[in-house]
Amino acid sequence: MTPAINLVKKKKISHQIHQYEHDPHSASYGLEAAEALGQDPDTVFKTLLFSLNGDAKKLAVAIIPVDHKLNLKLAAKAAGGKKAEMANPDIAEKTTGYIVGGISPLGQKKSLPTFIHHSAESLDTMCVSGGRRGLEIELAPDDLATLTRAKFVDLCLE
Repeated sequence: MTPAINLVKKKKISHQIHQYEHDPHSASYGLEAAEALGQDPDTVFKTLLFSLNGDAKKLAVAIIPVDHKLNLKLAAKAAGGKKAEMANPDIAEKTTGYIVGGISPLGQKKSLPTFIHHSAESLDTMCVSGGRRGLEIELAPDDLATLTRAKFVDLCLE
């Protein structure tokens, strides 16, 4: 079990676990998950870390649909920063305890400011990484927000 799965079980959050065989040649971890699970890409979300104001270690988390692109200006605004850039993958892995392509917003080693794209609010359930490639957790968006202390905000240009 991963820290993400252990957390939802410990908190008695209603969830489903989905597993699939990860293809190491896949161009997009998130789209691969949606396709492998037969899910609408608007209900499968990727977890991205970004750094604020040029400080590589001042990180925040964005959770967006797998077929969307993070708008760094909107991410910076949500996190109260002036500018944002994608986090260094090595720092992201060290901070979260997960490897890139399997970073879950749940059960990270360090609690980070977290933001969920507002489109999730209209969903009954959403899928996020379960903490490794090929593993997804499906849960209610409000439960995810509660567990991560996240805010629903606009993170992508439509």
